[in-house]
Amino acid sequence: MASTSETGNAKNVANFEELISFATGYGAPYNPAKPALTLVGLAAKHTAGVTALSDVNAAFAVWVTAVNTREAIFDPFSAFVTRIGNAVQASAVPPEVIADVKTIIRKLQGRRAKPKVQDDPSTPEDESASSISASQLSFDSRIENFDKLIQLLAAQAGYAPNEAELTVAGLQTLHTSMKAANLAVTNAYTALSNARIDRNKELYDAITGLVTIALEVKAYVKSLFGVSSMEYQEISAIQFTRP
Repeated sequence: MASTSETGNAKNVANFEELISFATGYGAPYNPAKPALTLVGLAAKHTAGVTALSDVNAAFAVWVTAVNTREAIFDPFSAFVTRIGNAVQASAVPPEVIADVKTIIRKLQGRRAKPKVQDDPSTPEDESASSISASQLSFDSRIENFDKLIQLLAAQAGYAPNEAELTVAGLQTLHTSMKAANLAVTNAYTALSNARIDRNKELYDAITGLVTIALEVKAYVKSLFGVSSMEYQEISAIQFTRP
């Protein structure tokens, strides 16, 4: 869903096209000295604005696709980790290793060995503040903790499940795909962020931005035809906003 600001960007570009239409309708009298305010300059600025919006939309689509791909890998991960834990318990590994595996699994699943201390609303202190957070569920943390689990299991000669996906090689393959999917989201978001920066410069630069040019067109028309003229009145109502 587009945010209010995203919608406002498109509205500014659409209103700019309307402004160009009025300026074109004025005919020969519309003859500003500043190149950016000429009909040719306005058309170029509108094209650049449309392109900037399109670039953001394209980058957004890539980012959403990357996020969905990552979710498809990570969503079933918690249940899969439970299978790993069960496979470890069914293997010939030392009890202390099983305990270590359980600790890592709690981190991977966001569970804690002891219940989190809850805040008592009747006191001014936040009793939960001293409790160690169990939300190590960020993608980076899960990838890191999963690698620790794989390294631990790789060192155990007794861990040799028959199920291919539970073997160390299978876990390493999954870990690689998790890292790749997470990196794809990071890279896609970087591209999206950069596209938004470029769009904002194109639309809102204090000197060359589309909104600035639009306001200068209004000022020129006001000086050309007068503040009370029909020409100025019809364009003065066209709204341009900054985020």
